[in-house]
Amino acid sequence: MSPVLDDFPTDVPDNPELVEMRREGDLVWLTLARPEVMNCLSFPTLKRFRTILEELREDLSIRCILITGTGEKAFCAGADLKERRTMPLDRVPEFVKNIRALMDDVEALPQPTIGVINGFAFGGGTELLLACDLRIAAPHAQLGLTEVSLAIIPGAGGTQRLPRLIGKSRAKDLILTARRIAAAEAFDIGLVNRVAEAGKLTEGATELAQSIAANGPVAVRAAKDAIDVGLEEKQELGLKHEAACYERTLSTEDRLEALAAFSEKRKPAFKGA
Repeated sequence: MSPVLDDFPTDVPDNPELVEMRREGDLVWLTLARPEVMNCLSFPTLKRFRTILEELREDLSIRCILITGTGEKAFCAGADLKERRTMPLDRVPEFVKNIRALMDDVEALPQPTIGVINGFAFGGGTELLLACDLRIAAPHAQLGLTEVSLAIIPGAGGTQRLPRLIGKSRAKDLILTARRIAAAEAFDIGLVNRVAEAGKLTEGATELAQSIAANGPVAVRAAKDAIDVGLEEKQELGLKHEAACYERTLSTEDRLEALAAFSEKRKPAFKGA
């Protein structure tokens, strides 16, 4: 049994229909497929999602992973509160452990990730987006860490990732008020990277992903690692880690291919090696 599956009670089913996976060349789309409950995260959904991520992290032929929800209404409305209301009290800590672990799994992927916000994303939905490297939203999307309105706090990384992304004061504004914000405001404060044109979210997200996939895969992964690890260290240690990440690119065939392509005035054909 995989380490991920070890974390789940044996009676939690693994339903492949809850999270759809679709590969398009170098890209992979992961889609939360529970539109009837606004793509909420149930225990079985967490199991399916984490199992897929465990498989994907080993496939370095994938150059970018896009995460979205089914439909145009909701990206993810967070934890499945209907399930939580009937969940035995002794199982709640296991659920919370796994929803936190899902966000950690997304953040730890070696491949770049893009959160594709097709509708509202509240609570755990926004926390899932915060674990992604980049975020692109439809104009009608809304985001918010709304947990204090339910007398709890963001418990899947929101209190830590949001301040690091947009600053402590702005994060407190959103978390302590449980305020929901539109895509335009989310862009203005740096919570999302791009707002797509109306009706063109998939196209915009694909274009963003392809612009990443067109670069040297080893270098992209090394750059992500350098930023993620270095940002948590003092600058001196961060610079040492950057140097180690740089060294990983020096012996690659892709680096030689880039030099040859530059000399020959052509587009490089990177192989990820």
